[in-house]
Amino acid sequence: MSETIATPDSNTPAGMLEGDLVRRARKGDLDAYDELVKRYQQRIYATIYHMTSNHEDANDLAQDAFIKAYSALKSFKGGSTFYTWIYRIAVNKTINFLKQRKNKHHYSLNDLDFHTENNPDLVALISDKTPVREVGLTELQKKLNEALMKLSEPHRMVVVLHDVQGQSHDEIAEIMGCNIGTVRSRLFYARQQLQSYLSEYAKPT
Repeated sequence: MSETIATPDSNTPAGMLEGDLVRRARKGDLDAYDELVKRYQQRIYATIYHMTSNHEDANDLAQDAFIKAYSALKSFKGGSTFYTWIYRIAVNKTINFLKQRKNKHHYSLNDLDFHTENNPDLVALISDKTPVREVGLTELQKKLNEALMKLSEPHRMVVVLHDVQGQSHDEIAEIMGCNIGTVRSRLFYARQQLQSYLSEYAKPT
């Protein structure tokens, strides 16, 4: 006897397309909005945590972003995906929060899972083929944390979105409300700054 594999019912929130969920949520269907939250809360939280390096702050900001999105749902025109729209709300909230926060914390690279393979400058800095000073990996990670925290919020955000979250230039431009040229210039500048901050570890011994 063959085993029947259950598939989501398209009439239930879990089986609905994003657009259908948004339309139902706009009419006050809380189950539909809860499904949207479930689909995207982990990615939203991860982005905010990479920016704040604080679990409590990330949880609070993510929750605030979804609450604000629900309150403003009727103003969502559908010009972008709901995911991009909520991402933009979360990014703006996080940048404003960071501007107001006085005491900034360091990144933990174990939690950050920073994708250095996407950044040839950083790869060169930690490659065994490069004349790097004799410095422990832990110390280098600490310096990288400090260098990331020296970047301005917009520059740090574009690094997180591109190198950590894997967003494309187009997606980042839509999320941050700027053009692709600005995204590319910010990413280039941020990487140049990171290389500059870490240059002492790439000097010949």
